[in-house]
Amino acid sequence: MNIHEYQAKEIFRAHGVPIPPGDVATTADEAEQIARRFGTTVVVKAQVHAGGRGKAGGVKLAKTPAEAKEVASRILGMQIKGITVEKVLVTPAADIATEAYAGIILDRVSKKPVFMVSPAGGIDIEEVAATTPEKIMRLPIDSRYGLRGFQAMELGFFLYKDVKQVRAAAKIMQDLYHAFMDSGASLAEINPLVTTPEGEVLALDAKMVIDDNELDRRPSIAALRDESSEAPSEVKAREANLTFIKLDGNVGCVVNGAGLAMATMDLVKYYGGDPANFLDIGGSSNPEKVVNALKIITSDPNVKAILFNIFGGITRTDDVANGIVTATKANPLKVPIVIRLTGTNEEIAVKILTENGFSAMTDMDEAVKKAVALATGKAA
Repeated sequence: MNIHEYQAKEIFRAHGVPIPPGDVATTADEAEQIARRFGTTVVVKAQVHAGGRGKAGGVKLAKTPAEAKEVASRILGMQIKGITVEKVLVTPAADIATEAYAGIILDRVSKKPVFMVSPAGGIDIEEVAATTPEKIMRLPIDSRYGLRGFQAMELGFFLYKDVKQVRAAAKIMQDLYHAFMDSGASLAEINPLVTTPEGEVLALDAKMVIDDNELDRRPSIAALRDESSEAPSEVKAREANLTFIKLDGNVGCVVNGAGLAMATMDLVKYYGGDPANFLDIGGSSNPEKVVNALKIITSDPNVKAILFNIFGGITRTDDVANGIVTATKANPLKVPIVIRLTGTNEEIAVKILTENGFSAMTDMDEAVKKAVALATGKAA
């Protein structure tokens, strides 16, 4: 679960991370009032679950309250990666001497939280990793003991030479670690972590992603979910108990099992297409899941072909076939569909599909190639 910057800042602040004050506005008039209260140059920042806010025009300086109102009026209602901005964060602008990056991510291979810090802040950490990997320090943390003092200082020394700033950064690292662990997060980052001309170390931005598996035992964190800032298709999928992530491609994928879903997406890329989504209907033999999956995928105008890739173990392929037939009778498809079915009750599934005008394939590679060809308009 993603949360907004202002929510992440509240969590960080509660754990001791030094963060400038700020307040949220839902109207331009509210933004003007907040800017007037601060009485200084402010930054107006779109609160939306999408990256690239600055490039999209969703982060602007305002030197006066009137300018804050004007800037907020332009940001509120704008679309960033298909999501409408409904809130802005208004916060005092800071004088910046240097920018660094500090973050923690859950590494599922080592099964440990891993700190990543870099003196090259203010840009995507992925870009730093690709171009100057030597500027990133990675430090796995044993959660039995937490971030030890000497480790925090080691991280601080990687960022700064001034001992006062090193100590300030070390405290921030410890506070960030506690915020990460207490919230059930899978990611927590500060970008940028800045120093001011006076030598202060401050967190000017905050980002957190919460592990969905942690939400049931953290109702106060779960309450931070803002469905209005999520892709509507992802909200519908969650309500239908489907595992779905929207992507930017043209091949809609319906698969059972996360491993098969990842392999299918890899094959789509391999054969020259782009997956439009990750959608796992799971192992349940429930035709209604297939109906809901098709509704979600066909609502994406970027989808030019639909690929069903079903390997029936627990999942009965005849139930999937019935779901396809039910869904397409209720809402006839406007894009071609490619179906690959193999496994439990395969013969029955093929018979159901054939009687209703569909054909089914058994070879995964051939099915993916055909779906990519249909989506791209190129011969298979």
